Amino acid sequence: MKKAVFLYNPQSGKGRIERNVETICKALSDHGYEVKPQTIDFGKNPFDGNEQIDLMVAAGGDGTVNFVTNAMFAKGLNIPIGVIPAGTANDFAGAIGMSYDVVEAARQIATGHEERIDCGRVNDRYFVNILSFGIFTTTSQRTSDERKHKIGKLAYIIEGSKEFRTMHAVPLKVVADGEEFDFNSLMVLIFNGETAGGFHLARRSSIKDGMFDMILLEKKNFLRSTLAMGHYLMGGNPKIVRHVRARKINIVSTINEPTDVDGQAGARFPLDVECMAGALRVICPSK
Repeated sequence: MKKAVFLYNPQSGKGRIERNVETICKALSDHGYEVKPQTIDFGKNPFDGNEQIDLMVAAGGDGTVNFVTNAMFAKGLNIPIGVIPAGTANDFAGAIGMSYDVVEAARQIATGHEERIDCGRVNDRYFVNILSFGIFTTTSQRTSDERKHKIGKLAYIIEGSKEFRTMHAVPLKVVADGEEFDFNSLMVLIFNGETAGGFHLARRSSIKDGMFDMILLEKKNFLRSTLAMGHYLMGGNPKIVRHVRARKINIVSTINEPTDVDGQAGARFPLDVECMAGALRVICPSK
């Protein structure tokens, strides 16, 4: 019998996960898995003692998937991962087609198939969906879990509105697949995935193409920068929004701007970023 661990946070999904632990485990065991439920402890590696399992099922958002991915690679493992979306941001789960009904997502994993999915690496950290820095990009880190659980994505908007007071430029020297350019940025988004907070900002991005989609918003006056980003969101191509596709990106700055990976604290500058094509083994729903 194949062995699986079901890793979950009792608070995820406003308690939906904890209420459905038994049902989720049964959905997996009905399809040949011996399942061990395990509550998540972000201070410990969930693969300690679980090095020989056949499947790690993680319930949570992008931050949880990020944690599991980094923990797995830290131990030199490459075990298939199943994702049950139960966080505030579930962009990675959405990209692989998971249901937002946690029990149905468990069934999708139980009957699904393994696919090779791209993974991003920045310095010594891995990310599954997005690396970002600049205005609004570290909002998730500063938003309390309690507020996220109470009001969901609105919590990000409330916290993000505070950043208008500290809006500043980040001067960059960028090398993307050998192409070098300077850029005075207000915000930079490097997508491995396809969406950020549900917004489809990376128009051509795919988690299976071995490429990053990088979006850079140039720092102008507040009104022009804001209107340009709104124009881009509406499908336009404003001049101060630059779009780059690349496999390897190196970014240097005179400012050590904080970065974010999948809603968690990211790497420090300089940034050496690489798309690791097909590095993750992920259970996706059968079509």
